[in-house]
Parts: sequence; structure tokens; C-alpha cells
Amino acid sequence: MKKVPHQLIEFIENHECFYIIGHREPDGDCIGSQLALASFLKSEGKRVHLLSSGPFTRFELLQYEHKFKNVAPPEPDYERAAAIIVDCSSMSRIGSVSETMPQVPIAFIDHHASTAKPGIADYLDESASAVTAMVYEVMKAMGHKPTREEAAWLFFGLCTDTGFFRHLDDKGADSFEIAADLVRLGASPKQTYDQINGGKSLFSRKLLGEILMRVEPHYDGRLLVSYTTLDDQQKYGMASRDSDLLYQLIMAVAGCQACFLVKQEAENQCTVGFRSKEPIDVASIAAKFGGGGHKLAAGLSIQGTVDSVMDTLINAFAEVFVD
Repeated sequence: MKKVPHQLIEFIENHECFYIIGHREPDGDCIGSQLALASFLKSEGKRVHLLSSGPFTRFELLQYEHKFKNVAPPEPDYERAAAIIVDCSSMSRIGSVSETMPQVPIAFIDHHASTAKPGIADYLDESASAVTAMVYEVMKAMGHKPTREEAAWLFFGLCTDTGFFRHLDDKGADSFEIAADLVRLGASPKQTYDQINGGKSLFSRKLLGEILMRVEPHYDGRLLVSYTTLDDQQKYGMASRDSDLLYQLIMAVAGCQACFLVKQEAENQCTVGFRSKEPIDVASIAAKFGGGGHKLAAGLSIQGTVDSVMDTLINAFAEVFVD
């Protein structure tokens, strides 16, 4: 992992109030980073506003929704205020919160690939397995020992983005060292696993079965695709969508090198999640349609019906699978 830029430390030291913002449709790494960073900044005597555009559709995140505002509250002295945006490196990814944000200095902490030119106080590191790992490094660089609660939030995010460490390769030693530190500080692997994977509804298991029944192969089975509809949401509920387990099951199919799931969010609007194995770069495909992410895990929001979006994206994989 890269060293924390001294400019970011100075950025934090030189401001008294922070808007802590994550991307829309937050995941565990995003929320864990925001919560831990906000708690740390408060311990430093800073005023903090936790912001998220939501929606909080993941079951394991619902308990945190009440901690976040979706509108930026005013500050009496904007000259002493700043924003730190985590788990993305573009204002376009934070959603509707951006419409109420005041004009304040911004620093990004992110581990996704980006073509944007980094700002002087940005902390960007594609080699980091999770933004929560980067936030932990910021805390250490500023002489802060995480509390038990902060350690739990950081561990939660780290486990989310690493798939409980199954996504790490031979370059993942740093993540295990951070995990060990966080466990020593009070994080519980058992409780975190239950938090991420437990408490699912029977509806979520039934929806999972329906999505699996819809999986269709393309390019000789190297690409597998499926979808959910508005009718599914009405029948099973938003919280029944369990993408991580679904991707695990699909990617375990023999011969599968990539997959994507189209989720209908409105009549003419969908979100899409991609997963792949080396050397397939799904982030580059997502980027062609305004999305992004990691090489092996990416996503996007796109206009169109389920059928039109599926056709468009299946054709986009031709550059990968057609010689």
C-alpha cells in the first residue's frame, strides 16, 4: 500500500468541520470507511456530517441508515469546512447529495482505478484491497489507535471488499496484517461474518433461486448473465437482493470467466454488477457506459429496459471473447 500523503494529513489538520461522503448505493467498505473516519475526526475535535444519497438496499447496512443525512446541512463558517469523499474519486458518483453540497475543498480517499487527475490532498491507491484499509492507515499516520467500535467498522468494510479475503492473491499480505491489527483491537471475525451473511429472509433465498434459473450462457459459456425486475422487487422486496452470494455461485460454474447481473430500478433504468476472473477486465467494459470499479468487480447505472441493457452489454463482451 502507498504511504498516506502528508498533504491529506495537513488537509485534516487545517479544517474544523468535515462532510464525510460515500458513493450512492453504498456497500460495506463505503459505510465502514465513513463511520470509522467520522468517529476518528470527532475524537480529534472536528465537527462531522455523515452524508449518503443511499439507497440502503443491503440488509447488513440497514442498521446504519439512521446515522446518515441525504442533504448537506449548512455550516456557519465554510472557510473552516471541507469534504472527504471515500470509495470513489468523482463527484458524479455520490448521487443527489452533490446537489446540496456547499463549495468547500474536497479530498478523495479511494482504491478504484480512475483517469481523473488527483488533487493535492487525495489519497488514491489501486493496490489497496479496501478503502477501510486506507482509512486505517490514515488513523495510524495521525497517531490514532482505533477504538473497538472503529476497529469493527473497519474490519466490516475490509471483509466486504475482499469477500472475506477470498479475493486476495499473493499480494494480499498487507490486508491480513491490517486484519490482525483490527482483531487485536476488538473486531470479531465471527460477528462480522454473521453481520454480512446472516439474517437473510426466506424471500431472499427464493429470489436467489429465480435469478439462478434465469442465467443464460454466451460465448460458449464463458459469459453468464441474469437479471431482476421491478416485479421481483414487489414480490420479494429490495432487501432480498443478495448479490455477493449470487456472484459466487455463478462464477463457480465450470468455464465461466465473467458474469453480469442486470437489476431493473425503474421502467427505463437499470444498474449492473460485473464479476470476472483474470485476465478479463470488467471495469474497462463498465467504463464504456459510465461505470467503473475494479478489474474483476465493477458496476454501472444505465438507461434502458432489462432486455435492451442485456443485449447491449452482451455485445460489448464481443471484444473480449470473439477472436
